[in-house]
Amino acid sequence: MLKLPYGIRDFDKLISEKYYYFDRTDRIHLMERLGYELLFLRPRRMGKSLWLSTLINYYDINKADDFDRLFGQLAIGRNPTPLHNQYLVLKWDFSNIESYGTIEQIRQSLYNHINSHIKNFQLFYGARLSHPIDINPTDALATFDSLLGVVRNSGYKLYLFIDEYDNFANEVMMAPRRGALHENHQRYQDLVAGEGLLKTLFKNIKSAGAGEGLDRVFMTGVTPIVMNDMTSGANTTEDISWAAELNDLCGFRTEEVVDLVAQLADEQGITNAKQSEILELMRIYYDGSWFMDIAEAGPSGEHAGIYNPTLVFYFLKYFQRRSHYPREMLDNNLAPDYHKLVYISTHPQGEQLLLDAVSDVQTVSVTSLSERFGMAAMLEPAKQRDRLAVLLCYLGALTVRGTTPDAEVALEIPNLVMRKLYAERILEMIFPAPAERDAAQDAARKLFAQGDIQPLCEFIEHTYLAVYDNRDYKLFNELTLKTLFLALLQHNLLYIMDSEPALQRSYADLSLLIRPEMRHFSVYDLLLEFKYTALDRVRAGKQRVSGQEVRQMAREEVAALDGVKEKISEAETQLRAYRQILQKKYDNALKLRTYAVVGVGVERLIWQEITM
Repeated sequence: MLKLPYGIRDFDKLISEKYYYFDRTDRIHLMERLGYELLFLRPRRMGKSLWLSTLINYYDINKADDFDRLFGQLAIGRNPTPLHNQYLVLKWDFSNIESYGTIEQIRQSLYNHINSHIKNFQLFYGARLSHPIDINPTDALATFDSLLGVVRNSGYKLYLFIDEYDNFANEVMMAPRRGALHENHQRYQDLVAGEGLLKTLFKNIKSAGAGEGLDRVFMTGVTPIVMNDMTSGANTTEDISWAAELNDLCGFRTEEVVDLVAQLADEQGITNAKQSEILELMRIYYDGSWFMDIAEAGPSGEHAGIYNPTLVFYFLKYFQRRSHYPREMLDNNLAPDYHKLVYISTHPQGEQLLLDAVSDVQTVSVTSLSERFGMAAMLEPAKQRDRLAVLLCYLGALTVRGTTPDAEVALEIPNLVMRKLYAERILEMIFPAPAERDAAQDAARKLFAQGDIQPLCEFIEHTYLAVYDNRDYKLFNELTLKTLFLALLQHNLLYIMDSEPALQRSYADLSLLIRPEMRHFSVYDLLLEFKYTALDRVRAGKQRVSGQEVRQMAREEVAALDGVKEKISEAETQLRAYRQILQKKYDNALKLRTYAVVGVGVERLIWQEITM
């Protein structure tokens, strides 16, 4: 049986127990050339910890006798570097540090962690050490200094590995506590600024690398913000996150996913058609991330996306056990990513950034992905949007799409699983009251099961348009309308939902196609086209119609007004063409219903089902 290493972060265990492994060990040669103090950043659950474990097993002097067993069949085993198994290694994992409580409590949690791992270091390497390490229970930095002295006197070199270097600092900064943004930022500054806890620690690490016994450092994390805020404490660290050669270091290429699915298919007797269905579903939900500076990709910006390994193994392991797809395509272990979107939206320019990212029409772009900035710089109004967008890239919520005509880096949401998190956040932004969201879900279910769009349109008209601020009238358009529907319809397990899906050379506004394994349910495939007309373009004959008059007219009367009926006709023509394309592609499997939705100012919604 194919052993899929979902959630396994221990390289020794993975190799010893013969789990499936995508070999990336050929990159160790490059790592050694890139520098002595390296920082490697990737979003959560991308396999950073497994890579760190791989390096630990490769460099650990106490694992020399296991080298052939662990690495013999891998690229680095066939061509090792001279440094393999030459170090005493020390690992810290900052994801284990408490992020709540006072700064002193956080300090003690950090010190306890460092001391605990140095104690284990002493037990593991005791026979190689010249004398015991002095463990100081109240000052782990003094303990670390003692360790360095012992290592030097013992004639060895130390390799320090720090997993999730910024985890607890990020948790302090982005903690999901209502109304606590300023307080969180202040606590964060207390950690990284001046003589803050983290800054002091990294000053010690920097000093240790200047001939004091520490030869190499490798750190993983999610964002560069903490490192940049500690610049004077860690200004010798080389950030290798956007190196083109490391784009797929912690992710799977398309051809690798194809090969993995083929092996699973051979094991379980899966047909070619089913393989194609699995690959298409995984592509839509999981593909799309890219970790390479656009300048290194050539002027076209075309690229093959990288799959999140945790999501790939989550999906395939579920299918392997049960022979059907998971209902929830998002692994619950990635759910905390939602709180990062909440954090982004708390900033003055954050809400609009999320809305623009979802819209697919308003391009999100930045000058550079590798711009270095700390938290204070991120909050500067003039550059806040760009820096929040870059932060979303590090969090895995945006990725590179290509270049804009003015040579900026164009960004997009990488895949459908991340798009659903955006839609969830936007829904809460637009309808903060839980009762409103529940009512919206009830209306959406009527559309799914009965093909009745009226309750959903009336909900938007009564709860959103009725209170839309007049000063924002000029900002309302069909894009706003589409975003509303996208947020309201996204929260379901039935559909593959796409905004602006490519239909040959035309584009529909919003499609909801039933997931393959959900087609036995009594729901419809849906295709929606949105139009908008401003009130000053609406006429009854030659007479302009006021907003008050539009609100008082019957819906059929509004639909017959000049400026409205043309929009309905335009949408109808497009939907008929889209329907033919989809019917040809899916044949009898499609249970398609199509709708034109027209916004008339911010006063009314007019809808019409378009049939053949």
